[in-house]
Amino acid sequence: MSEVPFLKYHGTGNDFAVVEADEAVSDRAAFAIALCADLDADGVLFLDLDEGDPPVVEMALFQPDGSTAAMCGNGARVAARWGSERTGADEIRLETGAGPRHTRIHEDWSVTVEMGSLSFDPDDVPVDADEPMIETELAGYPITAVDTGVPHAVAFVEDVEDVDVATDAPPIRHADVFPEGANATFASQSERGFDQRTFERGIEGETQSCGTGAVAVAAVATRLGTIVPGESTVVSPPGGDLTVTVSEDWTATLRGPTAFEFSDTAPRDPGTQVGETR
Repeated sequence: MSEVPFLKYHGTGNDFAVVEADEAVSDRAAFAIALCADLDADGVLFLDLDEGDPPVVEMALFQPDGSTAAMCGNGARVAARWGSERTGADEIRLETGAGPRHTRIHEDWSVTVEMGSLSFDPDDVPVDADEPMIETELAGYPITAVDTGVPHAVAFVEDVEDVDVATDAPPIRHADVFPEGANATFASQSERGFDQRTFERGIEGETQSCGTGAVAVAAVATRLGTIVPGESTVVSPPGGDLTVTVSEDWTATLRGPTAFEFSDTAPRDPGTQVGETR
């Protein structure tokens, strides 16, 4: 068969195409580059389901530049919903590149993801430094580096709307101090919690939402004493609201909505244009 079926979902505006892992896609990177370009999507999730108790979904995320990401908070919610739609289960265990993640699917199709352990340790982020990077001046911003499954460089500013993300983020994302690069996340306090904007590694641009970035904002706010451990906070990227809780043991949960958009097929050969079927 020359066409590969896929489903299109989003989590707070973060767009993903879902492809079953047993589809014979010989070059996943090339396939993701082509499909993301055709759909203006933020990634392709290759998912494999094991109907155990609880069901297990193995998740592999390929980004628009063909690279992979170990973890994605919004993608994890989409993967959990996909598993729940096929099994009826309200709990799904995800196997990700950052380790196993437990998820709970709610009646409104919002999903809570246990995001695992957060770390400021320079070896974990990683950061080329002997000590954690906490509000360290970098490219004109006070940067705190944290690993939330992927590396984030977080800067708190007066108002995120005043940040020229397209210009200011790349020097942070590509800074020599980050040997694997970093997602550049900007945040400012709001009446409800925090506003967030993130320039994502692998997408190489600002996205409507970044779940690991929302967790990074809450983690850094907790580290700086702005919020207390165990206190849920609302983090609002442009695509909608996410709820994050950082516990005293530096584990975190992320809750947010998911939405199914449409199904379609894509050429197995990345050279052909996708024809959408809604």
